[in-house]
Amino acid sequence: MNSRADLLVVDALLVPKVPVWARPRSLVLHDADAAYLAGTALNSLDNLVRQNFSWAGAWRQRLALQNAAAAVHLTGRREDESALRDTHFLRSAGDDPGPSGHLLMAWRRLAGRTPGCDEEFVRPVAEQHFALHWDDALTEMVANAAEMMLSSRPAPVLAAEIAAAVYRARPDAELLGFWLADALLAQKLRWPVPVPLLMGQVASAVFKSGENRKRIRPGGEGWGSAVFLAYATAATEACDLGADVLAPRAAKLTAIAPKLRAKGSADVVKLLLSDDAVPGSWSSPRLSARGARRLFDRLGALGVVRELSGRPTFRLYGL
Repeated sequence: MNSRADLLVVDALLVPKVPVWARPRSLVLHDADAAYLAGTALNSLDNLVRQNFSWAGAWRQRLALQNAAAAVHLTGRREDESALRDTHFLRSAGDDPGPSGHLLMAWRRLAGRTPGCDEEFVRPVAEQHFALHWDDALTEMVANAAEMMLSSRPAPVLAAEIAAAVYRARPDAELLGFWLADALLAQKLRWPVPVPLLMGQVASAVFKSGENRKRIRPGGEGWGSAVFLAYATAATEACDLGADVLAPRAAKLTAIAPKLRAKGSADVVKLLLSDDAVPGSWSSPRLSARGARRLFDRLGALGVVRELSGRPTFRLYGL
C-alpha cells in the first residue's frame, strides 16, 4: 500500500506543464503562430488553476512578487524581489510601504481575490497603489472591459486590447493596463482567482522590436503578437514554478505536518501553503513567537521550508 508521502509525490508529478513543442523557443514571425502558442500554454495553465492545489495561494503570491518586481524595474526604481518581500512582510501595521511597496500590494490584491473589471474592483487599486487620479477616461476603460466580457474573441486578444486602450487614454496608467489585462483574462477564462502573468514579461525579448530593440508600447506595432508570446512564456513559467518548485516542496511539508507536535503548527503550515512568505517572528494565541522560531528551525532542518532573506535575524520563510 502506498504511503501518504508517496501519494503526495505522485500528485506533485501530475501538475500540468506546457508541452515542450508548445514552448516559445525562437523568433515567431506570424501572429497566428503566436496566438497558437498562447492558446496552448494558457490551456495548460487553465488545467493547473482548476485543480486548486493546496499550494495555489503561495504560487499566485510568488507570481505577484515577480510581476511587481518587473513593474518596479520599469519605473526606474531599484528594489528587487527580496527587497519588496522585506518591505511587505517586515513593515509595521500602518506604515507606508512606499511607491514600490504599493506596486507589490497591487499585484498581491490581484492574486488574492475573485477577478473583476468593474470600477468597484479597479478604482481603489488605481488610486491607492498606482497613485492615479481617477477620471472619466478610466471610468470609460473599466466600462469597456465589462463590455468585452460579452465578446466571443479569445481572452488574450481582449487582454491586449484593454491594456492598449488604457495606455491610449492615460499613458501614465500603463502599469494599471498590464494589471487590468490579467484581471480581464482571468474573468474571461472563469478562473476563481487571477494569476499575475503579463507584467512579469515586460522586460523580456517578446516586448522588444527593431534594430535598437525598443520596448513595444501598448497598442504599438507588434503589440498583439507580443502579448500572445508574453502569455505563452508567462504561462509556461508559471506551470514550471508550480510543477518543479512548489508542488514537491508542498508535498514534503504536507507529509511532515501530521508529525508536528507544536500547538498552532497547523496554522503555520496553512500560511506557508497560502502565501509567498511567513515572518519568523509570526505568532498566534496558540503559538508564541519563540515557539514559531523553533518550528521554523525544525522545518528548515528537515528541508521542508526555505529561509528566504539570508539573514540571521528578521527572517522570512516560505516554500
